[in-house]
Amino acid sequence: MANNSTSAANHVHNLPKTSSRCITESFTATHDFEVTNYLQLDGMGVGKFVYSGTFSVAGYDWSIRFYPDGVRDDCDGNASAFLYCVSQAKAVRTKFTLNMLEKEGKVKVTDLGAIERIISSPTYDWGYPRFVEKSKLKSLSHANSGNLIIRCVLTVTKEHRTDAVTQPNLADHLLQMWKDTEGADVTFSVCGQLFRAHRCLLAARSPVFKAELFGPMKEKATNCIKIDDIEPQIFEALLHFTYTDSMLDDERFKEDRYGVEKLRVICEGKLCESIDVETVATTLVLAEQHHCKDVKEACLEFMASRKVLRAVMETDGFKHLVTTCPLLMKEILEKVSRSDL
Repeated sequence: MANNSTSAANHVHNLPKTSSRCITESFTATHDFEVTNYLQLDGMGVGKFVYSGTFSVAGYDWSIRFYPDGVRDDCDGNASAFLYCVSQAKAVRTKFTLNMLEKEGKVKVTDLGAIERIISSPTYDWGYPRFVEKSKLKSLSHANSGNLIIRCVLTVTKEHRTDAVTQPNLADHLLQMWKDTEGADVTFSVCGQLFRAHRCLLAARSPVFKAELFGPMKEKATNCIKIDDIEPQIFEALLHFTYTDSMLDDERFKEDRYGVEKLRVICEGKLCESIDVETVATTLVLAEQHHCKDVKEACLEFMASRKVLRAVMETDGFKHLVTTCPLLMKEILEKVSRSDL
């Protein structure tokens, strides 16, 4: 019975973990609406207003409306100020203040509390019917050459959304390892731009990198490999694919995917240039295993001379060739026989 309980507990412990999160986004902005020559606006009539330019917050357009003689008859000698949703959107959750300032916006005339409203049809504006007394505005106008500022501080809260949160997988961890460069032991200089990476991972993922980093063409006595025949963004896409087995979701790289093939051709060229008696057999095996036709042909051409072949047959690489790819011997002998004709 105890064993069954332990087994059940382990089963629960090993179940995949899932989670989700509720995300609420809010956006805050400030807009100053300068009212000039206030005295010329006094007496324009109840319910009549002047308005600010349109400003955007959280994807919605807004405007400030100032009523010098009040928005309605019961404003009792006060001017009114309202925030208006120009977009006339549905159910926009807002929190805002409107306050009058003087002296270039540095001194508050009013200190009104915040209004929290969900703006929706049919009412697209909310504000302060008794914003500031008209008598006070007149004295302030005289002191400030008729200029006043209404400052709006608006916060818009977007609708909640729930996102699933997946657990990091191996590709996520490898990508983070690449980005952090922790433990990186090789640097590629691509047209002057440096990329740090991990030799063992690159070699495990790509025969071309394996040859570059550990094979006969490996760079001697340096941890920096220079590559000038490929664009840095293409090389970045290649490294991203090597670490994650996925391509970058960037339009640049969708157009430049041929660059991975271009890099393969460049590395094959370097392999061909590095062929000598000691490396040719190992390189030929590598070319055969990974279908690198140009490299294979270069190796066969190099061994076409009987004198060269005799020297190659003395190397450990040739013993490895005979053991792993014995059928290559037939192609080598055919190449030698044709060269003797």
